[in-house]
Amino acid sequence: MKQGFLAICAAATALLAASVVQAGTLDTVKARGKLVCGVSLATPGFAAPDDKGRMQGFDADVCRSVAAAVFGDGDKIEFVPTNINTRFQALQSGEIDMLSRQTTQTFSREASLGLDFGPTVFYDGQGLMVAKSLGVSSAKELTDAAICTLPGTTTAQNLSDFFRTIGGRFELVVFESPDENRAAFFAGRCEAISSDRSDLASIRAVANNPDDYIVLPETISKEPLAPAVRQNDSNWRDIMSWSVWMLIAAEEKGITQANVDEMLKSQDPDIQRMLGVTDELGAMFGLDNKWGYNVIKAVGNYGEVFERNLGEKTRLGLTRGPNAQWNAGGLVYAPPFR
Repeated sequence: MKQGFLAICAAATALLAASVVQAGTLDTVKARGKLVCGVSLATPGFAAPDDKGRMQGFDADVCRSVAAAVFGDGDKIEFVPTNINTRFQALQSGEIDMLSRQTTQTFSREASLGLDFGPTVFYDGQGLMVAKSLGVSSAKELTDAAICTLPGTTTAQNLSDFFRTIGGRFELVVFESPDENRAAFFAGRCEAISSDRSDLASIRAVANNPDDYIVLPETISKEPLAPAVRQNDSNWRDIMSWSVWMLIAAEEKGITQANVDEMLKSQDPDIQRMLGVTDELGAMFGLDNKWGYNVIKAVGNYGEVFERNLGEKTRLGLTRGPNAQWNAGGLVYAPPFR
């Protein structure tokens, strides 16, 4: 009986998702009057409410860029906190229009979960963090250690692969929520905690004394973080993807939130197309021709989004590293707007 009920639920979820796609997500979003975007529960730097209840963070600004592209207003948006175990179901079912939640693009996720990923917005990798008092300077010294982590991620497999290569063992201690995971690590229930290095910086930032903890130097995996939408809606995927690329290209071209109005006078053909001065790029997506201008006016360029939420002057204190522009030694690159 239980299996039959679950099968009915799965079929209903698939039907709902199919109906959303058939109608066209852009049409659904426009009719609703707001974008519904799935983010993490509370991850400083990526998605967390400020003291006024306004969602702030890198992932939140990626969501706002899409809302601005669609509506000309980055605040026409509803943020839905999702946990690791339900984030994909929320997207599949149509509960959210897109997912922007420190999510790694992998072969199996794209091939089997009915998702289409957009561009990589953050090049990351899995690491491990320990208390300085442990006296450890390398992950290779953590043989037989208890390691805190969350379920439903690629973390466990990456740890298994890493310790197999060094001939070591470890004990995985899994907690259901980020709060429980952090609290257990800070309480000393695990010698180490493992997640994407950006997430470890976020965890460290909320410690009572962040200087008591150190992220070890090894990066044990590649974790390209990207937003995602449902499959079989190429126009909606393109809107999400090119909104991200607009942020990236704007930084390369020197267009900022502060100077975007002045840049409307630029004689650079690329900038003219990006900001809707010439050509009709927006019409190809069913958007206003000034959609690119609206994206930058709402959140700034990629560099501004990074520095405001994750950069060296924030609590996370991250350097650009591989997330620098391609012409500054990084991997961040946008296709041409032509």
